[in-house]
Amino acid sequence: STNADLESILRLIDEGEYSGAIDQLHVELGNDRDNPEILSLIALSHRKLLNYEVALIFYQSALRVEPRHPGANQHLGELFVETNQLDKAQKQLELLESLNLIASSEYADLKESIEQYRHQTGSA
Repeated sequence: STNADLESILRLIDEGEYSGAIDQLHVELGNDRDNPEILSLIALSHRKLLNYEVALIFYQSALRVEPRHPGANQHLGELFVETNQLDKAQKQLELLESLNLIASSEYADLKESIEQYRHQTGSA
C-alpha cells in the first residue's frame, strides 16, 4: 500500500464514493489484514452508507488491533450517535478524553455530534 493509494481512497470518501472506496480498501486490506487505519476507513464508508452493523464490525476490528486509535474511537462514537445510543457515544468521548485527546479534532468532532444530537432531540 502506498500513500498515493490511500490518498486516492480518501478522495473517494471525501467525494461520497463510499462503495468504490470500500472496494479499494478491501484490496489494501488483503495486503495488510491488521491495519487499523484501513479497517477504520472501511467502517467509516459503511457507516456513511448506513450499513451500521457492518461498520460496527470493522470499527471493533480496528480497535482490537489498536485500542487507542483516535479516528476509530471517534467514528464509533458517531455511529452510536447516529443509532440513538447516546450513552455509548458518551463512553467513546470519555475514552478519547482518557487518552489525552481533548485537544484533538476527533474529540471535538464527537463532542459536537453529541451536542447536536442532544439539541435536536431536546435531551439533556
